[in-house]
Amino acid sequence: MITGSIVALVTPMHPDGAIDWPTFARLIEYHIESGTAGLGVVGTTGESPTLAVPEHCEVIRFAVEQAGGRIPVVAGTGGNSTHEAIELTVSAAEAGADYSLSVTPYYNKPTQQGLFEHFQAVARSVNLPIILYNVPGRTGCDLLNETVVKLSQIDNIVAIKDATGDVERGAALIEAVPDGFAVFSGDDATALELMRRGGQGNVSVTANIAAKDMAAMCHRALNQDWEAAAEIDARLSELNDLLFIEANPIPVKWAMAQRGMIGEGIRLPLTPLSEPCRDKVAQALEMYFA
Repeated sequence: MITGSIVALVTPMHPDGAIDWPTFARLIEYHIESGTAGLGVVGTTGESPTLAVPEHCEVIRFAVEQAGGRIPVVAGTGGNSTHEAIELTVSAAEAGADYSLSVTPYYNKPTQQGLFEHFQAVARSVNLPIILYNVPGRTGCDLLNETVVKLSQIDNIVAIKDATGDVERGAALIEAVPDGFAVFSGDDATALELMRRGGQGNVSVTANIAAKDMAAMCHRALNQDWEAAAEIDARLSELNDLLFIEANPIPVKWAMAQRGMIGEGIRLPLTPLSEPCRDKVAQALEMYFA
C-alpha cells in the first residue's frame, strides 16, 4: 500500500482552458524529484468536473506514461453516475494507473445502501485497487464509517481518502477497519493529527506548492518522529489554511502561477483568485519561501 504524501495534482491549463501538457510533464518530474509518494490526478484539484471524458482519460494516460513506473499514479475516476464511474475506472486500469480514487456520487444524494452498491459495482468492474474518497463538504453526500467498514470487506477496495477534517471520526474509522485497509487524510490542516491516530498519509493540495516539505512531514510522522513532523507542519500551516480561502483549486493554481510553476488557466465556472484574497496568499507565499 502506498503511504506518505500523495499530491492532489492540478491540471495545468493555457489561458483558453486547453490542457498544458509540457507543464503537466514538468510538474510530474518536480514531484518525483521532491519525494512525493504518489500522483493524484483528475481529482477535485485536477478540475475533473470540467474535463470531458476523453480529456479525463488522456490526463490519466499521460500521467502514467510520464511517470514511467517511478511513482504510483492514483487516478480520479469517480462520478455521480455509476455507469460513468465504471467507464472511467476501466479506462484508468487500461492506461496502467496504480490506483483508482473514487469519490462519492455528488448532487443526487444516494442512501448508504446506494453508496455501498455503487462502490461494489465499480469494484467488481475492474481488477484495480480502489481508494474511496469522502468529501461531504463538496459533494453533499457523506459516506458513513459503518458503510466504509462494509466496503472494506471487498478485496480491491483498499483505502479511503477522508476529507471530512474530523480527526475523531477518522480515528474511529481507523480502529474499525481491518488491518491493511488504509485511511488517508484529505485535509491538509488536520493531516498530521490523523497520522498520529494511525493514518497512512495525506492526499495533499499544499503539496502542489510545497512538495518537499509535505513529503518530509509525512515521512517523519509515519516514522513517529512527531517533533520533527510538527515543526514542518507549523511551517506549512498558513499555506494549509490560505490555499482554501476560496474553492479549491482556485487559490493553489493562483499561487503556483505566481511562482512560475504553471500558467493562469482555469476553467469556468471556476475563475482566478479574487483581488481581496490575493494579498493574503501572496504574503503567505513570501513568508514560506523567504
